[in-house]
Amino acid sequence: MLLQRLGKVLNVTPSQNMVVKLENAPKLGAAVIDENLKNVGSIFDIIGPVSSPYAVIKPSVKAPEMLVNRQLYVSPSRRERS
Repeated sequence: MLLQRLGKVLNVTPSQNMVVKLENAPKLGAAVIDENLKNVGSIFDIIGPVSSPYAVIKPSVKAPEMLVNRQLYVSPSRRERS
């Protein structure tokens, strides 16, 4: 499986979305996984200046605050590899 570093989780918003400082620009809707290859959510939005973007991740885990300061990755979907 080919993984791409997404960035570190900076914080969790009041609506329980995670904010990540991006290292590489992902596609909207891309699956987000942690270092244990566990699916933790998907890319919901990309915000901030083009030179320093952030991703908003809609979590699929019950306690997203446990991921703060952890590195997350993007797993390209099959249709993106074509």
